[in-house]
Amino acid sequence: MELSTISSNLLYAAFFIYLAAILFFGATVKDKNSGKASKAGKIGITLTVIGFLSQVGYFFTRWVASAHAPVSNLFEYTTFFGMMLVLAFIVIYSIYRLNILGLFTLPVAVLIIAYASMFPREISPLVPSLQTHWLYIHVTTAALGQAILAVSFAAGLLFLIRQIDQSQKSKHTFWLEFVMYIVFSTLGFIIVSSAFSGFGYQVAFQAPIEGEMTAIEYEMPAIAGPHDGELTSSGKMAPWFDAPVWMRGVDAAQKFNTLIWSLLSGLVLYGAVRLILRKRIAASIQPWLKKANPDIIDEVSYRAVTIGFPIFTLGALIFAMIWAQQAWDRFWGWDPKEVWALITWLFYAAFLHLRLSRGWHGTNSAWLAVGGFAIIMFNLIAVNLVISGLHSYA
Repeated sequence: MELSTISSNLLYAAFFIYLAAILFFGATVKDKNSGKASKAGKIGITLTVIGFLSQVGYFFTRWVASAHAPVSNLFEYTTFFGMMLVLAFIVIYSIYRLNILGLFTLPVAVLIIAYASMFPREISPLVPSLQTHWLYIHVTTAALGQAILAVSFAAGLLFLIRQIDQSQKSKHTFWLEFVMYIVFSTLGFIIVSSAFSGFGYQVAFQAPIEGEMTAIEYEMPAIAGPHDGELTSSGKMAPWFDAPVWMRGVDAAQKFNTLIWSLLSGLVLYGAVRLILRKRIAASIQPWLKKANPDIIDEVSYRAVTIGFPIFTLGALIFAMIWAQQAWDRFWGWDPKEVWALITWLFYAAFLHLRLSRGWHGTNSAWLAVGGFAIIMFNLIAVNLVISGLHSYA
C-alpha cells in the first residue's frame, strides 16, 4: 500500500475516533460532577489521545510521501490546525480535567478536519518560496498558537451558553444563536460540497475576465453565475442571478456561489433543528451544563489565551517576518495575510489588556474569546480563498 493511502486512512481513522470521543464526553453531562473524572470521561480522553496519535501518523507518513512537511496548502494546513487543536485540548484537559470542554472542543476540531477535506488532497511539489525550513517553523508555530486560542473559543462558548439568561430575548441570546447558525452553515458547506462532489456535478460557463472570454466551471448548481456569463453546459440549471460586477476573478463568482450555498444550507439545518427543539438551540443545551463550574470555564478560556498568544506572536509575526525578509527582501509588505495576522494579534493583545487592567471577566471575556476565533476563521477562510495576495499559493 502506498504511503499516501496509508496517510489518508490514518486521517479517516482519527476523524471517526474523535466522533466516538465526543459521544463519551457527551455522556459525562449526566455525571453528578462534570468537572471530575468519570468512566465516560476516561474513555473519551483515551479515544482522543488514540485519535491524535492516528493523526500524527497521518502527518508523518504524508511528510515521507511528499518529502516535505505537509503544511504547504490549505488541505494540509487545515488538517494540521485541527491536529494542534486536539493537542491543545489534551494538554489543557490534563490540567483541569474538565470533561465538558471535550464536548465543545472536539466538535470544532472535527469540523475543521472535515472542512479541510473539501480542498484538493494531491501531493504536489513546493513552489520556490516554500522551499525553506522556515516553512516548518513559521507555519507550524502559527497553527499551534491559533489552535490554543481556539480552545479559548470553545471554553468561551461553553461559558456563554451556561451563563446567559435564556428566559428572555436579548442581544446576548441573538448573537449566541448567530454563532450557532454559523456553525450550522459550516456543517452545511461540508455536506453540500461532499454531496455534489460525490455525484461529480459540474456546470460550465463562458464569461469575460479581464476582457477575454474565459471558461469557468462550478462544482455546485449555479445560484449566482459569473457576471455576463453564458451557460455552456446543456441540461443544467440556469443561474438565478449574476454575481456582482466587481467579482471579476476567474474563481470569484464560484466562491460567491459556494458562500450562498453554505448560508442557505446552514439556514435549512438551523431551521430544522429549531423546529425539532421548538426553542433556541443555546436554550436547549443550557440545562445540560448546569453542573459545569463557570469560574473554572472562565479560567480555562483566559489561560488558553495567555498560552496561545505568545506562541501565535512567535509563529505568525516574528518567524513570518524573518521568512518574508529572506523570501521577498522585506519583513513587512501589507499583504492581506500579513494584515489579518496583525489584526488577530492586536485583538488578543486588547483581550489581555481588558482582562488584566479593566477586569473584563466572565461574559465580556467569553465574548472576546468568541470574537477572536471569528477573526482566526476569517483569516483561514476568506483571506485564503477570496482575497488574493502573496499567500494565494496556499
